[in-house]
Amino acid sequence: MWRREDTLPIKIGNIVIGGGNPVAVQSMTNTRTEDVPATVSQIKRLEKAGCELVRVAVPTKDSALKLGEIKKSISIPLIADLHFDLSLGFIALEMGVDKIRINPGTVPNRQILKDLVLEAKARNVPIRVGVNKGSLPDSYSKDREGLVKCALDYVKLIEDWGYTNLVVSIKSSDPEETVNANVLLASYVRYPISLGVTEAGGGWRGIVKSSIGLALALKEGIGDTVRVSLTGDPVMEVKVAYEVLRSLNLRRRGVNLIACPTCGRCQVDLESYYQEVESALENITVPIDVAVMGCSVNGPGEARLADCGVAFGKDKAVFFIKGNIIGTFSPREAIKKLISYVKEAERYKDENVTAFLLSTEGDA
Repeated sequence: MWRREDTLPIKIGNIVIGGGNPVAVQSMTNTRTEDVPATVSQIKRLEKAGCELVRVAVPTKDSALKLGEIKKSISIPLIADLHFDLSLGFIALEMGVDKIRINPGTVPNRQILKDLVLEAKARNVPIRVGVNKGSLPDSYSKDREGLVKCALDYVKLIEDWGYTNLVVSIKSSDPEETVNANVLLASYVRYPISLGVTEAGGGWRGIVKSSIGLALALKEGIGDTVRVSLTGDPVMEVKVAYEVLRSLNLRRRGVNLIACPTCGRCQVDLESYYQEVESALENITVPIDVAVMGCSVNGPGEARLADCGVAFGKDKAVFFIKGNIIGTFSPREAIKKLISYVKEAERYKDENVTAFLLSTEGDA
């Protein structure tokens, strides 16, 4: 099996990917880059959600010239996404971007690419060679072998120009093809791999396709940074990425919310309580397992195993912390205590929160 530790470490701004470092979560803005306030605002929301690297489109000179202003206003590394007009890459580098992405399918000529590579080398700015099936050059077969060959050809080209500060990605809208192509790619390179299923779509369809593609590759030890490509608000991309990584025990950030699917035994409106807890704890960053369970079959057991939890019965709920019963309350009071406990955990960055535990004793 491919080991994540085997990839070369690459520094992108204040983040290091590869070399066994945690799988980094990235996203891409969908604002017009020329609109600095809108772009910065969206990046700030992405940062709050846990995004660690952000890419912006650079289709015009004006957008390239605004990169410096954007970079000064954000806290995470900024990546310039370049297509067709690679001359904009020189401006992007001058503006201080932390990485540039080039797509072999949209490179107008190799001389300007060489000049850009040498400029990036002079500034020690990493380059991602990002191959997408939808823009694969006509000279390559439209299958995993063609995708991999294209990536390797351009990696070799850049290596021949004396630069090895590289990240590689191969993406398809087909999750299985994406996984198979990346498994093949990993057998040839030691550069960090940027993983994702491109053009996955939006809503539940996009989430399912992305989750399958990411999980299968990550389970093989492949992928040093991930992006979930969804149609819509990119904040959702970050949320889904962390949920995939958490499910594979690769990253722990924020609330792991455990809840039963409900059945005829449930005597409360569990869906409403679940949604209330999910909404209230959306911005929690401390890793914590929270159970919201609807009946006595699995409820008490799951609630005891979680860091904190509520198990509902008829007109009552038992509140647990670290396997200990804190008390029996009305459903509304139990949910209130659960939310308060997790917010205290966030405040102190400590899942035990001894002071809060003591304050709840005797309230039953």
